[in-house]
Amino acid sequence: MSPAALRERWESSSLQWRVFAANAVVFVVAGAALAWTPVTVHRVATPSELGLLGIGLVLMLFFDLLLLRRAFLPLRRLASTMRREGAAITQADTASFREASAEVRALAEALGGMLERLERERRESARRELAAQERERSRIARELHDEVGQMLTAIALRAERAADEAAPGQRPTLLEISATALGSLEDVRRIASELRPEVLDDLGLVNAVVALCGRVDRQPGIRVRRELEWGLPPLSAEVELVIYRVAQEALTNVLRHSAATEVVVELRADLERVVLVVADNGRGLPDQVVEHGLRGMRERASVIGADLEVAGRPAGGTRVVLSVPTVVGR
Repeated sequence: MSPAALRERWESSSLQWRVFAANAVVFVVAGAALAWTPVTVHRVATPSELGLLGIGLVLMLFFDLLLLRRAFLPLRRLASTMRREGAAITQADTASFREASAEVRALAEALGGMLERLERERRESARRELAAQERERSRIARELHDEVGQMLTAIALRAERAADEAAPGQRPTLLEISATALGSLEDVRRIASELRPEVLDDLGLVNAVVALCGRVDRQPGIRVRRELEWGLPPLSAEVELVIYRVAQEALTNVLRHSAATEVVVELRADLERVVLVVADNGRGLPDQVVEHGLRGMRERASVIGADLEVAGRPAGGTRVVLSVPTVVGR
């Protein structure tokens, strides 16, 4: 039988036969050593003979352990793959078990398929949940704009008309009510815009990020530097929304927690990926924000197969990097 045929037969053998073959090799070698080694053992073994037998037993157990470790090595690799950050077994991982026994290969393929199905179901569940959140955001934004906005507008107009007809002592109070209502109306419009960014639907991702940076730049004590690439590849509405939401959440965290004076928002693309970077020079994010507050960003990134990295900067501050494969948006 040729070496290639022997190798193929060995690779198709079961784990049981591999273990049997390893033990058989050890027993055959031990039997040959006993048959051909010029050593005799008395009926009652002497101390020197016991020493020789002990050495032979230790060597036999050692070589048996080596052969068994090699036979069970694919199982240990499989367990290590399963423990690696809870990751699913990919096709590359499955290919590494080609030389394993038939049972180990079948187990690796079954586990890989099961974990891939679970990952797909998890992504679909997260996608449905995020879509439901966006629908709810849109509904609340419409109600704020239509109901609360119209009510505040009516209050402001009635207060102005009443101020024109009121006594001189009441005019300042009515004008103040009108100004307060108009200020509240601007807040309502801002909240509605944050809940559902109409500029994203109307003018596209880059303009929406520009508007987002503009709102942050108007806050006192902080400067936003934009480095945006306008020639982005075509992206789906879902991918654009995820990029916008990650930028929005990152800038919100900068305002609330980092005490930064400058933040850089970068959006660039190459042949394979679209990359969003939000980096500030603040004091960093609290642990509870890193552990819990960034969960929404990670869930959104996983839905579109993107990579999200949140890390501290050597000069201080936080750097958020979202890397999206461009193939997702096509």
